[in-house]
Amino acid sequence: MAIVFDSLLWVILAVLFFNVAYMALYGIAGLFYPKETYPVAANKLKFAVFIPAYKGDEVILHTASETLKQNYPADKFEVIVIADNLKPETIQTFKSMPLRVVEVLFDNSTKGKSLNAAIKAVEGTHYDYAIILDIDNIVEEGFLEKMNSALQKNQLVLQAHRLAKNEETKFSVLDGISEEINNHIFRKGHKVLGLSAALIGSGKAVAYPFFVEIMSNINAVGGFDKQMEVLIISRKVRIDYAHEILVYDEKVQLPEVFQNQRKRWMSAQLTFMRQYALKGIFGSLFTFNIDYFDKSIQLILLPRLINVGLNLIFCLVWFLDPILGRYFIELFILQAFILALCTPKKYFQLNTLYALMSLPYGFVLMFLNFFKLKGANKKFIHTPHVVKETDKGPNPSKN
Repeated sequence: MAIVFDSLLWVILAVLFFNVAYMALYGIAGLFYPKETYPVAANKLKFAVFIPAYKGDEVILHTASETLKQNYPADKFEVIVIADNLKPETIQTFKSMPLRVVEVLFDNSTKGKSLNAAIKAVEGTHYDYAIILDIDNIVEEGFLEKMNSALQKNQLVLQAHRLAKNEETKFSVLDGISEEINNHIFRKGHKVLGLSAALIGSGKAVAYPFFVEIMSNINAVGGFDKQMEVLIISRKVRIDYAHEILVYDEKVQLPEVFQNQRKRWMSAQLTFMRQYALKGIFGSLFTFNIDYFDKSIQLILLPRLINVGLNLIFCLVWFLDPILGRYFIELFILQAFILALCTPKKYFQLNTLYALMSLPYGFVLMFLNFFKLKGANKKFIHTPHVVKETDKGPNPSKN
């Protein structure tokens, strides 16, 4: 019995080590990410800025108004609001604004359905790139000008830097830190090593004809960005990343919203792990598609908070087996060190320490989600949003 118990502990240690080693590789690489500048380019690309909006009337009105303030030639960008379950008075307000509104209504709403409906509605209009924003996103001043400059290399896909615009609660602070750690590991670190950056749900630009082709294959209920990313890299298309182009995103503020959002993410990861992981790991060996192999590995990684929590819990093995327990303790220390390396300096303050006290609660909520995943990816899980008046997040110079 003791042999079986020890063997199980070694397997758990190996799984946790694999997760930490992956983070360490790209976390250290991300430290060498060079700062980029985007001088104004004479050639002006034309952008279709798509904003899918499911409910949240006040939020989308604010977001659309802010997006229209871009200092970029008016004939070179069009804001397209995809109105799903919005109030008639909101639609009427949009019709008086210099944007295009596409009304949709689905039995089961998804971002993919909304975007495909908008693509059909604007058919015949020429655009160079599609930009996707979420209902709560606020782009920085000069966003389109920077995008235009960054895309002069004719990349097919470019992901901008998404970061928190609100940090009033412990969970919004933790969510903001998590986003930045993801940026460091899955975007900066990957770009330094010559691999594709991971996509996020918003703040990305895709060459328009390629965007239309990719969207025709999107059928995800949750995890729209994950499916899009797999479809892109399976075609051996490299995803670029621009850390200096900022998109501010609303972070979850309440525990129940955090749990609901993470349930959607975990369900999507499980769905696409089943669909793409083995296919990507073995298929990429024959096609020499390193990006596809790497993405397949990402799909089998544990959610980071689960990995941290389990590692900490298994440190208690030290009381039963000091030698094996020491390995868990050393791995936890390494993990904490790597996560600290990946965290922007602005978060090293007392407010963050206060927020970290909620991590055990967050771990419990995440762990409970494992028992709630059945059917979670069959129906869209909506995350509620609130308006942040003129809040454009932290000082860019500190990120």
